[in-house]
Amino acid sequence: MADDGGGGDNNNNDNMGNQLQLLPENEEEEEDGMETEDRDSEDAEKPGVINFDPSLPTSHAYLGSDMEEFHGRTVHDDDSCQTIPVLPHTAVMLVPGQTLPLQLFRPQEVSMMRSVIQRDRTFAVLAHSDTGGPEAEFGTTAEIYAYREEQEYGIETVKVKAVGRQRFKVHEIRTQADGIRQAKVQILPERILPDPLAAVQLTSFSRLHMHPSCRPPAQSCKQAQCWWNTYRQRNFHCASLTPWPPWVYALYDSESLMNRVKKQLHEWDENLKDDSLPTNVVDFSYRVAACLPIDDALRLQLLKIGSAIQRLRCELDIMDRCTSLCCKQCQDTEITTKNEIFSLSLYGPMAAYVNPHGYVHETLTVYKANNLNLVGRPSTLHSWFPGYAWTIAQCRTCGSHMGWKFTATKKDLSPPRFWGLTRSAMLPRIPQCGEEDAGEGSRLLCL
Repeated sequence: MADDGGGGDNNNNDNMGNQLQLLPENEEEEEDGMETEDRDSEDAEKPGVINFDPSLPTSHAYLGSDMEEFHGRTVHDDDSCQTIPVLPHTAVMLVPGQTLPLQLFRPQEVSMMRSVIQRDRTFAVLAHSDTGGPEAEFGTTAEIYAYREEQEYGIETVKVKAVGRQRFKVHEIRTQADGIRQAKVQILPERILPDPLAAVQLTSFSRLHMHPSCRPPAQSCKQAQCWWNTYRQRNFHCASLTPWPPWVYALYDSESLMNRVKKQLHEWDENLKDDSLPTNVVDFSYRVAACLPIDDALRLQLLKIGSAIQRLRCELDIMDRCTSLCCKQCQDTEITTKNEIFSLSLYGPMAAYVNPHGYVHETLTVYKANNLNLVGRPSTLHSWFPGYAWTIAQCRTCGSHMGWKFTATKKDLSPPRFWGLTRSAMLPRIPQCGEEDAGEGSRLLCL
Protein backbone atom coordinates (compact mmCIF):
# COMPACT_ATOMS: atom_id res chain seq x y z
CA MET A 1 0.00 0.00 0.00
CA ALA A 2 1.18 3.47 -0.78
CA ASP A 3 1.71 6.04 1.92
CA ASP A 4 3.93 8.94 2.84
CA GLY A 5 6.48 6.67 4.45
CA GLY A 6 5.93 7.26 7.98
CA GLY A 7 4.91 10.35 9.78
CA GLY A 8 8.05 12.42 10.12
CA ASP A 9 7.78 14.66 7.08
CA ASN A 10 4.26 15.33 5.90
CA ASN A 11 5.14 17.03 2.63
CA ASN A 12 3.65 14.81 0.00
CA ASN A 13 5.94 16.02 -2.77
CA ASP A 14 9.01 15.03 -0.77
CA ASN A 15 7.74 11.52 -0.27
CA MET A 16 6.67 10.51 -3.74
CA GLY A 17 9.64 8.17 -3.88
CA ASN A 18 7.91 6.06 -1.23
CA GLN A 19 4.63 5.84 -3.10
CA LEU A 20 3.32 3.59 -5.81
CA GLN A 21 2.38 5.37 -9.02
CA LEU A 22 -1.38 5.65 -8.66
CA LEU A 23 -2.15 8.73 -10.72
CA PRO A 24 -1.62 9.33 -14.42
CA GLU A 25 0.79 12.03 -15.46
CA ASN A 26 -2.03 14.15 -16.85
CA GLU A 27 -2.37 17.15 -14.52
CA GLU A 28 -6.13 17.45 -14.99
CA GLU A 29 -6.68 13.85 -13.94
CA GLU A 30 -4.34 14.36 -11.00
CA GLU A 31 -6.46 17.26 -9.78
CA ASP A 32 -9.58 15.10 -10.08
CA GLY A 33 -7.87 12.50 -7.89
CA MET A 34 -8.29 14.62 -4.76
CA GLU A 35 -11.75 14.98 -3.29
CA THR A 36 -13.39 15.68 0.05
CA GLU A 37 -15.42 12.82 1.47
CA ASP A 38 -18.05 14.76 3.38
CA ARG A 39 -20.98 12.86 1.89
CA ASP A 40 -19.76 9.42 2.91
CA SER A 41 -18.92 10.59 6.43
CA GLU A 42 -22.39 12.01 6.95
CA ASP A 43 -24.44 9.25 5.33
CA ALA A 44 -22.44 6.21 6.47
CA GLU A 45 -24.18 3.95 8.97
CA LYS A 46 -22.81 1.16 11.08
CA PRO A 47 -23.64 -2.21 9.50
CA GLY A 48 -25.74 -4.58 11.54
CA VAL A 49 -23.67 -7.61 10.51
CA ILE A 50 -20.02 -7.81 9.49
CA ASN A 51 -19.43 -10.77 7.16
CA PHE A 52 -15.73 -10.09 6.50
CA ASP A 53 -13.47 -12.92 7.67
CA PRO A 54 -11.41 -11.44 10.58
CA SER A 55 -8.73 -14.10 10.17
CA LEU A 56 -7.64 -12.72 6.78
CA PRO A 57 -5.76 -9.63 8.07
CA THR A 58 -3.99 -11.69 10.76
CA SER A 59 -2.54 -14.03 8.13
CA HIS A 60 -0.75 -11.16 6.33
CA ALA A 61 -1.36 -12.99 3.06
CA TYR A 62 0.08 -10.06 1.09
CA LEU A 63 3.54 -11.25 2.23
CA GLY A 64 3.07 -14.55 0.44
CA SER A 65 1.69 -17.94 1.41
CA ASP A 66 4.86 -20.03 1.14
CA MET A 67 6.75 -18.65 4.15
CA GLU A 68 8.86 -21.01 6.25
CA GLU A 69 7.26 -21.35 9.67
CA PHE A 70 9.07 -21.95 12.94
CA HIS A 71 7.77 -23.44 16.16
CA GLY A 72 8.87 -23.18 19.77
CA ARG A 73 9.57 -20.11 21.82
CA THR A 74 12.68 -18.39 23.14
CA VAL A 75 12.26 -17.01 26.67
CA HIS A 76 15.11 -15.29 28.48
CA ASP A 77 15.39 -15.41 32.26
CA ASP A 78 14.05 -12.41 34.16
CA ASP A 79 16.69 -9.81 35.05
CA SER A 80 19.26 -11.60 32.88
CA CYS A 81 21.57 -9.61 30.60
CA GLN A 82 21.50 -10.53 26.92
CA THR A 83 23.25 -9.25 23.80
CA ILE A 84 20.71 -8.97 20.99
CA PRO A 85 20.98 -7.50 17.46
CA VAL A 86 18.92 -4.34 16.98
CA LEU A 87 16.45 -3.96 14.12
CA PRO A 88 17.31 -0.66 12.36
CA HIS A 89 15.10 1.82 10.49
CA THR A 90 11.84 0.71 12.11
CA ALA A 91 9.77 3.32 13.94
CA VAL A 92 7.53 0.84 15.78
CA MET A 93 7.08 0.68 19.54
CA LEU A 94 6.47 -3.05 19.85
CA VAL A 95 4.36 -4.47 22.68
CA PRO A 96 4.78 -8.07 23.93
CA GLY A 97 2.31 -10.31 22.12
CA GLN A 98 1.96 -7.91 19.18
CA THR A 99 2.62 -9.23 15.67
CA LEU A 100 5.22 -7.36 13.61
CA PRO A 101 5.33 -7.97 9.82
CA LEU A 102 8.46 -6.80 8.01
CA GLN A 103 9.74 -6.40 4.46
CA LEU A 104 13.48 -5.72 4.47
CA PHE A 105 15.58 -4.69 1.46
CA ARG A 106 18.76 -3.10 2.80
CA PRO A 107 21.75 -5.48 2.63
CA GLN A 108 22.56 -4.82 6.29
CA GLU A 109 19.04 -5.79 7.39
CA VAL A 110 18.99 -8.89 5.17
CA SER A 111 22.35 -10.01 6.55
CA MET A 112 21.19 -9.45 10.13
CA MET A 113 18.01 -11.48 9.63
CA ARG A 114 19.93 -14.39 8.15
CA SER A 115 22.17 -14.42 11.19
CA VAL A 116 19.18 -14.17 13.55
CA ILE A 117 17.45 -17.12 11.87
CA GLN A 118 20.50 -19.32 12.43
CA ARG A 119 20.61 -18.44 16.13
CA ASP A 120 17.53 -18.08 18.36
CA ARG A 121 15.37 -16.06 15.90
CA THR A 122 15.29 -13.15 18.37
CA PHE A 123 16.08 -9.50 17.70
CA ALA A 124 15.55 -6.23 19.58
CA VAL A 125 13.04 -3.51 18.73
CA LEU A 126 13.94 -0.27 20.50
CA ALA A 127 11.16 1.95 21.85
CA HIS A 128 11.97 5.24 20.15
CA SER A 129 9.64 8.03 21.22
CA ASP A 130 8.16 10.30 18.55
CA THR A 131 9.34 13.34 20.54
CA GLY A 132 12.82 12.93 19.08
CA GLY A 133 14.50 12.47 22.45
CA PRO A 134 17.79 10.75 23.25
CA GLU A 135 18.66 7.12 22.51
CA ALA A 136 15.95 4.63 23.48
CA GLU A 137 16.23 3.20 26.99
CA PHE A 138 13.57 0.52 26.67
CA GLY A 139 12.37 -1.95 24.08
CA THR A 140 10.90 -5.37 23.36
CA THR A 141 12.41 -8.58 22.06
CA ALA A 142 10.81 -9.97 18.91
CA GLU A 143 10.90 -13.60 17.82
CA ILE A 144 10.51 -14.67 14.19
CA TYR A 145 7.84 -17.29 13.52
CA ALA A 146 7.66 -17.06 9.71
CA TYR A 147 10.42 -16.23 7.23
CA ARG A 148 10.94 -16.01 3.50
CA GLU A 149 13.74 -14.84 1.19
CA GLU A 150 13.17 -13.82 -2.40
CA GLN A 151 14.87 -11.86 -5.15
CA GLU A 152 13.14 -9.27 -7.33
CA TYR A 153 14.89 -7.22 -10.01
CA GLY A 154 18.23 -8.28 -8.57
CA ILE A 155 17.34 -7.03 -5.06
CA GLU A 156 17.35 -9.53 -2.21
CA THR A 157 14.29 -9.20 -0.01
CA VAL A 158 13.45 -10.75 3.33
CA LYS A 159 9.85 -11.06 4.51
CA VAL A 160 9.33 -11.72 8.19
CA LYS A 161 6.52 -12.29 10.65
CA ALA A 162 7.61 -11.78 14.24
CA VAL A 163 5.90 -11.44 17.60
CA GLY A 164 6.87 -9.33 20.60
CA ARG A 165 8.08 -11.38 23.57
CA GLN A 166 9.73 -9.63 26.55
CA ARG A 167 10.40 -6.08 27.67
CA PHE A 168 13.96 -4.99 28.29
CA LYS A 169 16.03 -2.04 29.47
CA VAL A 170 19.00 -0.97 27.36
CA HIS A 171 22.40 -0.89 29.08
CA GLU A 172 24.68 -0.38 26.10
CA ILE A 173 24.59 -0.35 22.29
CA ARG A 174 27.64 -1.04 20.14
CA THR A 175 28.05 -0.99 16.38
CA GLN A 176 29.92 -3.89 14.75
CA ALA A 177 32.28 -3.58 11.81
CA ASP A 178 29.48 -4.70 9.46
CA GLY A 179 27.24 -1.88 10.70
CA ILE A 180 24.87 -4.08 12.69
CA ARG A 181 24.16 -2.74 16.16
CA GLN A 182 24.24 -5.06 19.15
CA ALA A 183 22.39 -4.06 22.32
CA LYS A 184 23.28 -5.28 25.79
CA VAL A 185 19.91 -5.39 27.53
CA GLN A 186 18.40 -6.49 30.82
CA ILE A 187 15.21 -8.52 30.57
CA LEU A 188 12.52 -6.86 32.67
CA PRO A 189 10.36 -9.19 34.79
CA GLU A 190 6.60 -9.09 35.20
CA ARG A 191 5.73 -8.39 38.82
CA ILE A 192 2.79 -10.54 39.88
CA LEU A 193 1.00 -8.76 42.71
CA PRO A 194 -0.68 -10.95 45.35
CA ASP A 195 -4.38 -10.98 46.01
CA PRO A 196 -5.17 -7.67 47.77
CA LEU A 197 -7.10 -9.58 50.46
CA ALA A 198 -4.64 -12.45 50.83
CA ALA A 199 -3.36 -11.17 54.18
CA VAL A 200 -6.80 -11.34 55.80
CA GLN A 201 -8.21 -14.29 53.85
CA LEU A 202 -9.49 -16.86 56.34
CA THR A 203 -8.03 -20.30 55.67
CA SER A 204 -11.33 -21.97 56.50
CA PHE A 205 -13.03 -19.93 53.76
CA SER A 206 -10.38 -20.56 51.13
CA ARG A 207 -12.53 -23.21 49.52
CA LEU A 208 -15.03 -20.47 48.66
CA HIS A 209 -12.41 -18.41 46.85
CA MET A 210 -13.18 -18.28 43.12
CA HIS A 211 -10.46 -18.15 40.48
CA PRO A 212 -10.91 -16.93 36.90
CA SER A 213 -10.07 -20.44 35.69
CA CYS A 214 -13.39 -21.67 37.06
CA ARG A 215 -15.33 -19.43 34.69
CA PRO A 216 -17.39 -21.50 32.19
CA PRO A 217 -15.88 -21.37 28.68
CA ALA A 218 -19.13 -20.36 26.99
CA GLN A 219 -21.58 -18.07 28.72
CA SER A 220 -24.64 -16.02 27.93
CA CYS A 221 -24.86 -12.46 29.24
CA LYS A 222 -27.08 -13.61 32.09
CA GLN A 223 -24.70 -16.42 33.07
CA ALA A 224 -21.72 -14.08 32.93
CA GLN A 225 -23.44 -11.58 35.22
CA CYS A 226 -24.42 -14.35 37.64
CA TRP A 227 -20.81 -15.62 37.72
CA TRP A 228 -19.51 -12.11 38.28
CA ASN A 229 -21.91 -11.42 41.17
CA THR A 230 -20.87 -14.68 42.84
CA TYR A 231 -17.19 -13.84 42.30
CA ARG A 232 -17.58 -10.45 43.97
CA GLN A 233 -19.54 -11.87 46.90
CA ARG A 234 -17.07 -14.68 47.64
CA ASN A 235 -13.76 -13.01 46.86
CA PHE A 236 -14.39 -9.77 48.72
CA HIS A 237 -16.21 -11.14 51.77
CA CYS A 238 -13.08 -10.67 53.90
CA ALA A 239 -13.14 -6.90 53.30
CA SER A 240 -15.51 -6.64 56.26
CA LEU A 241 -12.56 -7.56 58.48
CA THR A 242 -10.59 -4.52 57.29
CA PRO A 243 -11.10 -0.75 57.57
CA TRP A 244 -11.64 -0.52 53.81
CA PRO A 245 -14.80 -1.30 51.81
CA PRO A 246 -14.78 -4.03 49.11
CA TRP A 247 -14.62 -1.57 46.21
CA VAL A 248 -11.16 -0.42 47.33
CA TYR A 249 -9.80 -3.96 46.96
CA ALA A 250 -11.59 -4.35 43.62
CA LEU A 251 -9.36 -1.56 42.30
CA TYR A 252 -6.39 -3.95 42.55
CA ASP A 253 -8.10 -7.25 41.78
CA SER A 254 -7.05 -8.64 38.40
CA GLU A 255 -10.41 -10.17 37.49
CA SER A 256 -12.27 -6.99 38.46
CA LEU A 257 -9.94 -4.86 36.38
CA MET A 258 -10.19 -7.19 33.38
CA ASN A 259 -13.98 -7.08 33.61
CA ARG A 260 -13.97 -3.27 33.67
CA VAL A 261 -11.57 -3.10 30.73
CA LYS A 262 -13.76 -5.50 28.72
CA LYS A 263 -16.76 -3.26 29.32
CA GLN A 264 -14.77 -0.29 28.03
CA LEU A 265 -13.58 -2.30 25.03
CA HIS A 266 -17.16 -3.22 24.18
CA GLU A 267 -18.08 0.47 24.29
CA TRP A 268 -15.24 1.14 21.86
CA ASP A 269 -16.01 -1.92 19.77
CA GLU A 270 -19.42 -3.55 20.07
CA ASN A 271 -18.39 -6.40 17.74
CA LEU A 272 -15.52 -7.50 19.98
CA LYS A 273 -15.78 -11.08 21.21
CA ASP A 274 -14.45 -12.06 24.64
CA ASP A 275 -13.24 -15.38 23.19
CA SER A 276 -10.59 -13.52 21.18
CA LEU A 277 -9.09 -11.94 24.31
CA PRO A 278 -6.42 -13.65 26.45
CA THR A 279 -7.50 -14.99 29.85
CA ASN A 280 -4.10 -14.42 31.45
CA VAL A 281 -3.96 -10.98 33.06
CA VAL A 282 -0.43 -10.22 31.76
CA ASP A 283 -1.23 -11.17 28.16
CA PHE A 284 -4.57 -9.39 28.43
CA SER A 285 -2.93 -6.14 29.55
CA TYR A 286 -0.52 -6.25 26.62
CA ARG A 287 -3.29 -7.02 24.13
CA VAL A 288 -5.17 -3.94 25.31
CA ALA A 289 -2.00 -1.82 25.12
CA ALA A 290 -1.46 -2.90 21.51
CA CYS A 291 -5.05 -1.99 20.56
CA LEU A 292 -5.18 1.48 22.13
CA PRO A 293 -4.83 4.30 19.55
CA ILE A 294 -2.43 6.32 21.70
CA ASP A 295 0.76 8.16 20.80
CA ASP A 296 4.27 6.94 21.58
CA ALA A 297 4.57 8.93 24.81
CA LEU A 298 1.63 7.10 26.39
CA ARG A 299 2.61 3.72 24.93
CA LEU A 300 6.11 4.12 26.36
CA GLN A 301 4.54 4.65 29.79
CA LEU A 302 2.62 1.40 29.45
CA LEU A 303 5.78 -0.38 28.32
CA LYS A 304 7.70 0.80 31.38
CA ILE A 305 5.10 -0.53 33.84
CA GLY A 306 6.22 -3.86 35.29
CA SER A 307 2.90 -4.98 36.76
CA ALA A 308 -0.18 -6.08 34.81
CA ILE A 309 -2.43 -4.66 37.55
CA GLN A 310 -0.91 -1.19 37.28
CA ARG A 311 -0.89 -1.45 33.48
CA LEU A 312 -4.62 -2.23 33.41
CA ARG A 313 -5.35 0.67 35.76
CA CYS A 314 -3.47 3.01 33.44
CA GLU A 315 -5.29 1.64 30.38
CA LEU A 316 -8.63 2.11 32.09
CA ASP A 317 -7.77 5.73 32.78
CA ILE A 318 -6.81 6.30 29.15
CA MET A 319 -9.94 4.62 27.76
CA ASP A 320 -12.20 6.47 30.17
CA ARG A 321 -10.74 9.89 29.40
CA CYS A 322 -10.02 9.62 25.68
CA THR A 323 -12.88 11.15 23.69
CA SER A 324 -11.62 11.47 20.12
CA LEU A 325 -8.59 11.23 17.83
CA CYS A 326 -7.04 14.27 16.15
CA CYS A 327 -4.40 14.91 13.52
CA LYS A 328 -1.03 14.91 15.28
CA GLN A 329 0.39 17.56 12.95
CA CYS A 330 -2.25 20.29 13.40
CA GLN A 331 -3.62 18.84 16.70
CA ASP A 332 -6.97 20.68 16.50
CA THR A 333 -8.47 18.79 13.55
CA GLU A 334 -10.72 16.01 14.82
CA ILE A 335 -10.54 12.93 12.62
CA THR A 336 -12.80 10.46 14.44
CA THR A 337 -14.30 9.57 17.82
CA LYS A 338 -13.89 6.45 19.91
CA ASN A 339 -17.51 5.49 19.17
CA GLU A 340 -16.53 4.79 15.55
CA ILE A 341 -13.83 2.23 16.40
CA PHE A 342 -14.50 -1.39 15.48
CA SER A 343 -12.61 -4.64 14.90
CA LEU A 344 -12.09 -6.16 11.48
CA SER A 345 -9.26 -8.43 12.63
CA LEU A 346 -8.74 -11.09 15.27
CA TYR A 347 -5.98 -8.84 16.65
CA GLY A 348 -8.59 -6.23 17.58
CA PRO A 349 -9.31 -2.75 16.22
CA MET A 350 -5.63 -1.95 15.60
CA ALA A 351 -2.79 -4.06 14.24
CA ALA A 352 0.55 -3.60 12.47
CA TYR A 353 0.86 -4.04 8.70
CA VAL A 354 3.76 -3.41 6.31
CA ASN A 355 3.56 -1.87 2.84
CA PRO A 356 5.65 -2.85 -0.21
CA HIS A 357 8.27 -0.21 0.65
CA GLY A 358 8.92 -1.67 4.11
CA TYR A 359 7.08 0.96 6.15
CA VAL A 360 5.15 -0.51 9.09
CA HIS A 361 1.84 1.12 9.96
CA GLU A 362 -0.24 0.31 13.02
CA THR A 363 -3.66 0.77 11.50
CA LEU A 364 -6.87 1.49 13.42
CA THR A 365 -10.17 0.59 11.74
CA VAL A 366 -13.09 3.03 12.15
CA TYR A 367 -16.51 3.32 10.54
CA LYS A 368 -16.38 7.08 9.96
CA ALA A 369 -13.65 9.68 9.62
CA ASN A 370 -13.96 13.43 9.14
CA ASN A 371 -11.86 16.24 7.70
CA LEU A 372 -10.02 13.99 5.24
CA ASN A 373 -9.26 14.30 1.54
CA LEU A 374 -8.66 11.36 -0.77
CA VAL A 375 -5.69 11.17 -3.14
CA GLY A 376 -5.60 8.93 -6.19
CA ARG A 377 -7.86 6.14 -7.29
CA PRO A 378 -8.88 3.01 -5.35
CA SER A 379 -6.42 0.12 -5.68
CA THR A 380 -6.52 -3.50 -4.54
CA LEU A 381 -2.76 -3.95 -4.95
CA HIS A 382 -1.15 -5.29 -1.75
CA SER A 383 -4.37 -4.68 0.20
CA TRP A 384 -4.13 -5.56 3.89
CA PHE A 385 -7.85 -6.39 3.88
CA PRO A 386 -8.57 -8.82 1.00
CA GLY A 387 -11.72 -7.81 -0.88
CA TYR A 388 -11.22 -4.08 -0.22
CA ALA A 389 -9.62 -1.40 -2.36
CA TRP A 390 -7.66 1.35 -0.61
CA THR A 391 -7.31 5.07 -1.31
CA ILE A 392 -4.78 7.35 0.39
CA ALA A 393 -6.35 9.78 2.91
CA GLN A 394 -4.83 13.08 4.00
CA CYS A 395 -5.74 15.64 6.63
CA ARG A 396 -7.84 18.34 5.00
CA THR A 397 -6.20 21.06 7.10
CA CYS A 398 -2.46 20.32 6.90
CA GLY A 399 -2.19 17.63 4.22
CA SER A 400 -0.61 15.05 6.53
CA HIS A 401 -0.98 11.40 5.57
CA MET A 402 -3.61 9.97 7.94
CA GLY A 403 -4.31 6.55 6.48
CA TRP A 404 -6.60 5.05 3.87
CA LYS A 405 -10.22 4.66 2.94
CA PHE A 406 -11.15 1.03 2.21
CA THR A 407 -14.02 0.29 -0.18
CA ALA A 408 -15.51 -3.15 -0.75
CA THR A 409 -15.02 -4.56 -4.25
CA LYS A 410 -18.09 -6.80 -3.91
CA LYS A 411 -21.61 -5.63 -3.13
CA ASP A 412 -22.29 -8.38 -0.58
CA LEU A 413 -19.23 -7.55 1.54
CA SER A 414 -19.91 -5.83 4.85
CA PRO A 415 -18.97 -3.23 5.93
CA PRO A 416 -19.15 -1.67 2.45
CA ARG A 417 -16.52 0.92 3.44
CA PHE A 418 -14.36 1.86 6.39
CA TRP A 419 -11.24 3.86 7.23
CA GLY A 420 -7.83 2.64 8.31
CA LEU A 421 -5.99 5.34 10.29
CA THR A 422 -2.29 5.04 11.04
CA ARG A 423 -1.40 5.43 14.73
CA SER A 424 1.70 7.50 13.99
CA ALA A 425 -0.46 10.30 12.54
CA MET A 426 -3.03 10.42 15.35
CA LEU A 427 -3.11 12.16 18.69
CA PRO A 428 -5.65 11.06 21.34
CA ARG A 429 -7.68 13.90 22.82
CA ILE A 430 -7.51 13.36 26.57
CA PRO A 431 -8.87 16.45 28.37
CA GLN A 432 -7.62 17.25 31.85
CA CYS A 433 -10.08 16.66 34.64
CA GLY A 434 -11.88 19.90 35.47
CA GLU A 435 -10.25 21.89 32.66
CA GLU A 436 -11.03 22.30 28.99
CA ASP A 437 -7.46 22.81 27.84
CA ALA A 438 -5.22 19.82 28.32
CA GLY A 439 -1.48 20.22 28.37
CA GLU A 440 1.11 17.54 27.76
CA GLY A 441 1.42 16.91 31.47
CA SER A 442 -2.26 16.10 31.87
CA ARG A 443 -1.93 13.18 29.44
CA LEU A 444 0.70 11.60 31.68
CA LEU A 445 -1.31 11.56 34.90
CA CYS A 446 -2.63 8.04 34.41
CA LEU A 447 0.30 6.71 36.44
